[in-house]
Amino acid sequence: MTDQLRLMAVHAHPDDESSKGAATMAKYVSEGVDVLVATCTGGERGSVLNPKLQGDPYIEEHIHEVRAKEMDEARQILGVKQAWLGFVDSGLPEGDPLPPLPEGCFALQDVEEAAGELVKLIREFRPHVITTYDENGGYPHPDHIMTHKISMVAFDAAGDPERYPDAGEPWTPLKLYYNQGFNRARTVALHEGLLARGLESPYGEWLERWEKMDRPDREITTYVPCADFFEIRDKALLAHATQIDPDGFWFHVPMDAQKEIWPTEDYELARSRVDTTLPESDLFAGVREAG
Repeated sequence: MTDQLRLMAVHAHPDDESSKGAATMAKYVSEGVDVLVATCTGGERGSVLNPKLQGDPYIEEHIHEVRAKEMDEARQILGVKQAWLGFVDSGLPEGDPLPPLPEGCFALQDVEEAAGELVKLIREFRPHVITTYDENGGYPHPDHIMTHKISMVAFDAAGDPERYPDAGEPWTPLKLYYNQGFNRARTVALHEGLLARGLESPYGEWLERWEKMDRPDREITTYVPCADFFEIRDKALLAHATQIDPDGFWFHVPMDAQKEIWPTEDYELARSRVDTTLPESDLFAGVREAG
């Protein structure tokens, strides 16, 4: 490449970038790739999930500012750039029946209009590769699903001068991936690997629930080796202190076991404008060759 490679990761909330593809981003940063996280919302309606911080009146009153500060710390740890798209968190509806989404929230925006904000950022940053969520959102949070929708529109529209003519000079990204780090094969491998080592597995109930879900496994096309960056991933994740319990589920698997059993982060290639051969080990496969 005569130009620096650029990767954009589109996420719904602050903390998503550290739980989905963070080691991949840190790996590419170490190789000189320019990496930008696009965060759709401020996470304003996210609950405080760390029991050690629940009930703190300052955090509850200033959750938007707190989560922005956490995001900045995680950004520095990962070595990435970060931009806010400026939408308002929709929250995760709970109950039966589910309550209506809050007026003005991200998930209720017009998709074409909301995608314009991402088109502007794509045309400004000019990424060769974009990562986002699949049509299920990775899990069915309304903001994750909306993130998928605007990402697909923006990927197709960013290079078209007739669409969003006021959003900057057109730029055509070459590949788009779905984050698939929580795939069944990885989960089974970690579960069985831990049991074989005589260790307790936190994945048993997860796999039982998976068996009851009527959803086919996704096609994993791309396995990025990044075990050397798992510690950086975890440090970035812990920076989101309101969202992550350091004694919780995420950190029950010994690091050496993680690196040995499943040393990659995994993706599904959704769109490509360059030739590539599957399976891949590099998000820029075909892009480097295309120059």
